[in-house]
Amino acid sequence: MLTLNLIREKSDEVIRRLQLKYFDAREPVKEILALDEERRSTQSKLDGTQAELNAISKEIGGLLKANRTEEAEAKKNMTATLKKEIDTLAASLAANETLLRNILVKLPNLPSQYVPAGTGAEDNIVERGGGAMPELAADALPHWDLARIYDIIDFELGNKLTGAGFPVYKGQGAKLQRALISFFLDENTNAGYLEVMPPLMVNEDSGFGTGQLPDKDAQMYHVTLDNFYLIPTAEVPVTNIYRDVILDSKDLPVKNTAYTPCFRREAGSYGKDVRGLNRLHQFDKVEIVQVQHPNKSYEALDDMVRHVEGLVKKLELPYRIVKLCGGDMSFTSALTFDFEVFAGAQKRWLEVSSVSNFESFQANRLKLRFRDEGSKKPILAHTLNGSALALPRIVAALLENNQTPEGIKIPEALVPYTGFTIIEKRR
Repeated sequence: MLTLNLIREKSDEVIRRLQLKYFDAREPVKEILALDEERRSTQSKLDGTQAELNAISKEIGGLLKANRTEEAEAKKNMTATLKKEIDTLAASLAANETLLRNILVKLPNLPSQYVPAGTGAEDNIVERGGGAMPELAADALPHWDLARIYDIIDFELGNKLTGAGFPVYKGQGAKLQRALISFFLDENTNAGYLEVMPPLMVNEDSGFGTGQLPDKDAQMYHVTLDNFYLIPTAEVPVTNIYRDVILDSKDLPVKNTAYTPCFRREAGSYGKDVRGLNRLHQFDKVEIVQVQHPNKSYEALDDMVRHVEGLVKKLELPYRIVKLCGGDMSFTSALTFDFEVFAGAQKRWLEVSSVSNFESFQANRLKLRFRDEGSKKPILAHTLNGSALALPRIVAALLENNQTPEGIKIPEALVPYTGFTIIEKRR
């Protein structure tokens, strides 16, 4: 959530920068400024009336001590009038603040100065890439066929148990999943991230804190009886650990990693691009989250990008790092880098990670602050997160790119975790 001070002091800049996300902020900003002016005026009247009430109340005490009863009673009648006025002003202020907040939460985060212009994926900028492209036979199979032939992922069984988008992993497929999770967690903890295991459901305050609510309400699974939400990413519970917390600057950076299943309705996703593991309703993901000093958050973002790049390299996958343009960015992000890996049989790039800096946008919603050394007033921290990594499309690329007549080879870095070097057909 953008701060009122920012909108008040730089309204023209806010409008201009949000145009990069193709969001017209002119009317919302106009409403916010009007409500803010009304709020401050009401607050000033409330403070003045409260001060007047306090002064008269003190005066009444003096009159009673001096046995000036009639004057004291007259003053008491004045206080009754002032209390009613205070109640009216307080109610008006609360209503104003609700209106103001309802508009503020609908404003996206400002894109940073590093975000390129553009309307969608075709305007994103490839920063760099690496890895050798797979050399596959002409009859190379996509991962959904390989999964069936090697009996490692059962999409039909998942459909029977739950529905489309909920696969069942079997045998070496299940072991590959477990191996990837352990590999990612070990790599992340070796890089200084503290492993946590958060709940898989969160309350409404947590969903609001990281910006999924109300913006992504339609994409989340809602447990209505308890008003809990199944998490779409570990980012939500892990970042909310620090909701309503004031850190000390010496505690920064905070670096956490977590493995969780993730749940997304993916409403409106149809067509050939969602086949197999390409888009699921439940999937495994390992996340990295940082809480950073504002002066160091972009340096931290670069470090996170390099870390994720190192993971993809160790998996021996061809990859590219893409800087998202304004029109392709999320509601909450100030700058995002996507990682894509190439799936050889599908002959297409698959997104496997987004690494983002949210600056103070989430922190303002979370009331996540810190105190600099020697400073009494807490200031908003910066938050960052990234997938390190999301498993489904990683598995898709590993299966497709490493298929051979003998079986599907396992990257060397994963062998200590899988306990096998090749996926063979089950007999």
